Amino acid sequence: MPKEYRTIQEVAGPLMMVSDVENIKYDELGEIELPSGETRRCKVLEVDGNNALVQLFESASGINLAGSKVRFLGRSMQLPVSPDMLSRVFDGLGNPIDDGPSLIPEKRLDINGTPMNPAARNYPQEFIQTGVSAIDGLNTLVRGQKLPIFSASGLPHAQLAAQIARQATVRGKNEQFAVVFAAMGITFEESNYFIESFKETGAIDRTVMFVNLANDPAIERIATPRMALTAAEYLAFDLGMHVLVIMTDITNYADALREVSAARKEVPGRRGYPGYMYTDLATLYERAGRLRGKDGSITLIPILTMPEDDKTHPIPDLTGYITEGQIILSRELYRKGVIPPIDVLPSLSRLKDKGIGPERTRKDHAVTMNQLFAAYARGKDARELMVILGEAALTEMDKKYAEFAEAFEKEYVSQGYDVNRTIEETLDIGWKLLEILPRSELKRIKDDMLDEFYGKQ
Repeated sequence: MPKEYRTIQEVAGPLMMVSDVENIKYDELGEIELPSGETRRCKVLEVDGNNALVQLFESASGINLAGSKVRFLGRSMQLPVSPDMLSRVFDGLGNPIDDGPSLIPEKRLDINGTPMNPAARNYPQEFIQTGVSAIDGLNTLVRGQKLPIFSASGLPHAQLAAQIARQATVRGKNEQFAVVFAAMGITFEESNYFIESFKETGAIDRTVMFVNLANDPAIERIATPRMALTAAEYLAFDLGMHVLVIMTDITNYADALREVSAARKEVPGRRGYPGYMYTDLATLYERAGRLRGKDGSITLIPILTMPEDDKTHPIPDLTGYITEGQIILSRELYRKGVIPPIDVLPSLSRLKDKGIGPERTRKDHAVTMNQLFAAYARGKDARELMVILGEAALTEMDKKYAEFAEAFEKEYVSQGYDVNRTIEETLDIGWKLLEILPRSELKRIKDDMLDEFYGKQ
């Protein structure tokens, strides 16, 4: 039986000081028993001699310094896991909130995970089809990759996240595929949208959801992504499944980190975020990957809203350092009615070359991707010239490129949230658009490939 302490010295916001403690460790879980018999959870943030600073998971109201007792449980936070997790919805601390029965756990796992030995990692290489042309065709997602989506407030990242979660598949093989969806600091409406969207399409059957609402405590928000990644590690490395983890919104997570850091009176770093935010984000992102000798894999899509649309803000900036590329949503395209508004030119998947080509997608994938990028970049330049100088100042070829850029946004990038395109359909649309340009302009594609595909759509 854990020892009980009646030595609560003070409570300040989400923090509480307990004195005269023995053998207490950092990150250890505790329970506070109120005089009414109600229990609340807390965890150890700092140990200084015989004093422990603990963080409350629930509110501090009603805690009586003299009448409340604290027990430390001798372990850090754990998540009960079992194959029955699929199709269930949990809160940010792993408690079921879908009116279903409690899980009968196969085991309990520490939510901080065990770090992957870099030498045991396998290189990400198999193609994951999301059904979204701007991702599959131009910024391909590869199994085991970390590919964030950089959005901004008011842009439809929630719809894109739900679309990827519904549509993502590993092609050609009869492999078990699961989605772990972690929502942090979202509104009840958003949470409802995700749950209903997955239920309508049946995607809920292969999904585990962790939902932390905006009015839930900040400390729960910090635990939510760790809960999700622990569930993903169990599904991937114990059950051999291929798991796609989608986390939204990392900005809310980082703000909770800042709130806790401020409550602890730590010296702030850039924009008030704690100096260890880079390390903290890395402990999340680096849990994705493939392990030698294990069938499963974890692929990670973190979604974050860039404050003030600023790519240099600490959250997107640090995320970009740790991950392998980024998908960027554009306000300008959104205003034009392009759905999803993915800006393909600044977007980047650093591992796309590893997941495309013969036997993975199609032999013409790499060359068409390069040609589409080049043609769209020139077409955008031509359109800007047209705005400044008028259409008459453009050459006939510039007009063709401007026409291509317009058609590319309307037909290739814009596909709506309910259209699920195979990679073949995406590549065929690319060839159809390249027919707007004369064959002599397609300098990035070899003649034998042009003979086979150009003008055949």
